[in-house]
Amino acid sequence: MIQNEYLQRVYADLEKRNPNEPEFLQAVTEVFESLQYVVDKHPEWEEAALLERFTEPERVIEFRVPWVDDNGKVHVNRGYRVQFNSAIGPYKGGLRFHPSVNLSVIKFLGFEQILKNSLTTLPMGGGKGGSDFDPKGKSDAEVMRFCQSFMTELYRHIGQFTDTPAGDIGVGGREVAYMFGQYKKIVDRFEGGVITGKGLTFGGSLARTEATGFGVCYFANEVLKNIGHDSFEGKKVVVSGSGNVAQFCAKKCTEMGATVIAMSDSAGYIYDPNGVNLDVLFDIKQKRRARIKVYADEVPGSEYHEGCKNIWNTVCDIAIPCASQNEMDEEGAKTLIKNGAIAVFEGANMPLTPGAIAAVQEANLMYSPGKASNAGGVATSGLEMSQNSIRMNWTFEEVDEKLEKIMKDIFKACYDASVECGRPGDMMLGANVAGFLKVANAMMAQGIV
Repeated sequence: MIQNEYLQRVYADLEKRNPNEPEFLQAVTEVFESLQYVVDKHPEWEEAALLERFTEPERVIEFRVPWVDDNGKVHVNRGYRVQFNSAIGPYKGGLRFHPSVNLSVIKFLGFEQILKNSLTTLPMGGGKGGSDFDPKGKSDAEVMRFCQSFMTELYRHIGQFTDTPAGDIGVGGREVAYMFGQYKKIVDRFEGGVITGKGLTFGGSLARTEATGFGVCYFANEVLKNIGHDSFEGKKVVVSGSGNVAQFCAKKCTEMGATVIAMSDSAGYIYDPNGVNLDVLFDIKQKRRARIKVYADEVPGSEYHEGCKNIWNTVCDIAIPCASQNEMDEEGAKTLIKNGAIAVFEGANMPLTPGAIAAVQEANLMYSPGKASNAGGVATSGLEMSQNSIRMNWTFEEVDEKLEKIMKDIFKACYDASVECGRPGDMMLGANVAGFLKVANAMMAQGIV
């Protein structure tokens, strides 16, 4: 509960002006509850209306995206780009193509991105974008035509020193390539740093595909080691989702000695007591683009269950939600706790509801918020931008080493902030405070803009 009078007033005004944006208000509430520990020490923030400016995007862009399917039928989707905060660098954040995308979702993601990017220590501001277009079931030609139409509007709002998008749910290497190709054609320049997640033949970075999933595990390992005096070795892990983040999170968990026993997609989940065969899963998801239920048909001893939310009924030691926002509710969290889980690490953005977070924290489970533990993706996007700027390519090992160091540094920053606030080990508090203070200092230094 928000108790500080200044925070209460700012939130009440925000709620009044954004009544139909529940995801955005949820994200702000979570951050404000943490900032109570530092806002009293900074009366100058109120005088400068810092929080009012921090919670209002610098720019919101909304546009139509017309495209033609393979049968010649015209469709119109809605596109967004929210350029939230540029105090510490150009706007940076992914593009999400999914039917659930609306302004509230994009604003929540952009708001979270400010703090996430701040934690990486790289000079990147916060932004996010996307469309309610669904690439599932579309041909490559249809996806290409949509991406070209989307970029025909977006190109005028982005640039390597202004705003650099990347991928997110529904936007992988294929979509990024189509959008970059259209951008390059329109502006007649090869600006590699304008978008990240590119293919290796045209400016992409090795380890970028693996970065978010690997980064979650690097961060989680620091929590296990420093707070729980434990490790992944011998643990049973449930990883929700089966997209890019989930796939490589499962791979790194396995390399660290854990057994991933369950994964999911939007329709249901698989349970494999012997450990998910990642070669089969990668083939199903990366090559065939099929539903995860196919896994149970092909791997003896595994099971498929309808209903992706039921994945939290699986008995495990560690849960890593990597699918989407609010995928784990209070009931799911309490089931995990009852079944003996010791930790929940967020791989997606805000995958736990407020009730789930409260349940996990009350039970003293080790927990990390996505803005800290899934920052590896955007961190490696920053490394891709660096490589583009100096016109060099680093090896996979070099990038992975830099990524692991960044995740360790993020853990230290979060932990140190939690100690300063009198709540050692509270990663939610630490992440919010550490990320915010850097942005706040930059905003105060730059005046009322």
